[in-house]
Amino acid sequence: MEPGGDHAFCHRIPATLFDDSDRSLLGTLGNGVNNQLLDTPEVLPGPLRIDNNPRSGKPEFNTGVLVPEELGQLGDAGRRIFHGPGIANFDAQISKIIALGEARSLDLRVEAFNLFNHAQFYGPSSVDGEVNDPDFGHVVSAEAQRLVQLAAKFYF
Repeated sequence: MEPGGDHAFCHRIPATLFDDSDRSLLGTLGNGVNNQLLDTPEVLPGPLRIDNNPRSGKPEFNTGVLVPEELGQLGDAGRRIFHGPGIANFDAQISKIIALGEARSLDLRVEAFNLFNHAQFYGPSSVDGEVNDPDFGHVVSAEAQRLVQLAAKFYF
């Protein structure tokens, strides 16, 4: 059996911070595409203390420095001022072609996606960036687990 492609990549996705209360009084409502409101929290002085260990159960950042904006004012926090825990994905494939005479062959293949079954905290919604939510700053979702598929292809 010959090894197929071994693909690995690690990538961190920016966390999206927002405020759905419209405390800015600008009427910033969802745009119908991503429904993420345009108001952003206010940043107070202090360290952001990024913690990219979602297994700790702690918030991904110091939520005490991000608060709802003052009434009638737009918050000054950037919408993506830090990156969340991200993904570390390893895919692999092994295949073997078996000759079955001159004009026929059988291709057997095993493919694994997320081979080592790492938790994949992917996408801007993996970290709750809504300043008014009780889970603000916590990891709230992950992508699919390991996927293994078998394939056979008969050439004639």
